[in-house]
Amino acid sequence: MRTMRMRLAVVAALAFAVVFATPAPAGADATLFLGTTTSPTHRTVRGFAAGMSMLVVGFEFEYASTTEDLLVSAPSLKTTSGNVSVQTPGLTHIQLYLTTGAGYYRERLGNDQETSFLFNNGGGVKVTIASPLRVRVDYRIFNLRGSPRHSKVQRVYVGANLAF
Repeated sequence: MRTMRMRLAVVAALAFAVVFATPAPAGADATLFLGTTTSPTHRTVRGFAAGMSMLVVGFEFEYASTTEDLLVSAPSLKTTSGNVSVQTPGLTHIQLYLTTGAGYYRERLGNDQETSFLFNNGGGVKVTIASPLRVRVDYRIFNLRGSPRHSKVQRVYVGANLAF
């Protein structure tokens, strides 16, 4: 009798472990984006991002390049960062997220150049148009370390996002 209860308990524990300990499938996506960097003036920013997520936590690599404007002394800015995000589960056609990350930047105006570390915070939304195609809208605040011309830089972009 004890042996039968023990076997039943082991089978129930294994079934519970299989159902609840199986990791959620990971999702990946890639974004090509175009937007504006608003500090010190509006300038075009282009870039790409690639990431993966597991239910509500995601990781992403991002690269962006902002153009230089010599007429108003606005430097070019190239950023590369690794980010972690918290997001709503992708159960509907709208997915909200908050993100934070760190990386490095290179700011250049004429012959002057600064390269150092950065931190960023932001958030956005991914809206499914027709699976797997989504539109992504993102807002970030970058805190540039070192001696940049502008230590706080804001960026807004819209991008084509492909989920796979």
